[in-house]
Amino acid sequence: MAWDEWEQLKAESAERHTTHMRLNGLDDGNGGRGGAGTGSEGGTQGDVRVNQKSLAALGDAAYQLFGHLERDGKHAKATSTSAATGLKADFDVGRALAHVVDRWETQVRTVLDACAHISNHLEYSNTAHRKDDEHALTAISKISELDAGFDDRDQRR
Repeated sequence: MAWDEWEQLKAESAERHTTHMRLNGLDDGNGGRGGAGTGSEGGTQGDVRVNQKSLAALGDAAYQLFGHLERDGKHAKATSTSAATGLKADFDVGRALAHVVDRWETQVRTVLDACAHISNHLEYSNTAHRKDDEHALTAISKISELDAGFDDRDQRR
């Protein structure tokens, strides 16, 4: 593509206003915005809503995937390694199979690390938010006690 063609395409695109960023919503097909946060409930568009149940389910799924992959991801390692060792002496496929086994092990470890990271992060986030909520509740209850003290002082006059 020549430079002048590129400039022409950019100018045409700018005239149509077809390129712009869309955050917190989707095109509803009628030129309006739809997607998360819209609908009959009248919620604010783009708000992320997460509850403990959905976080727990996600963390549990990551933990279960970790357990299954840790057990099943190494299922064929011993036989594949044995076959690779036996074939290396006489065939190139032996070295190739050994390479595949090594690569598979690396990929399994990567996915295991990601699952553990997700599960651990969700557990940490849950604990941190619970502590934040407890702190906010304590602060609000202290404000109520302070307000009550002001009310008592006003009544003594």
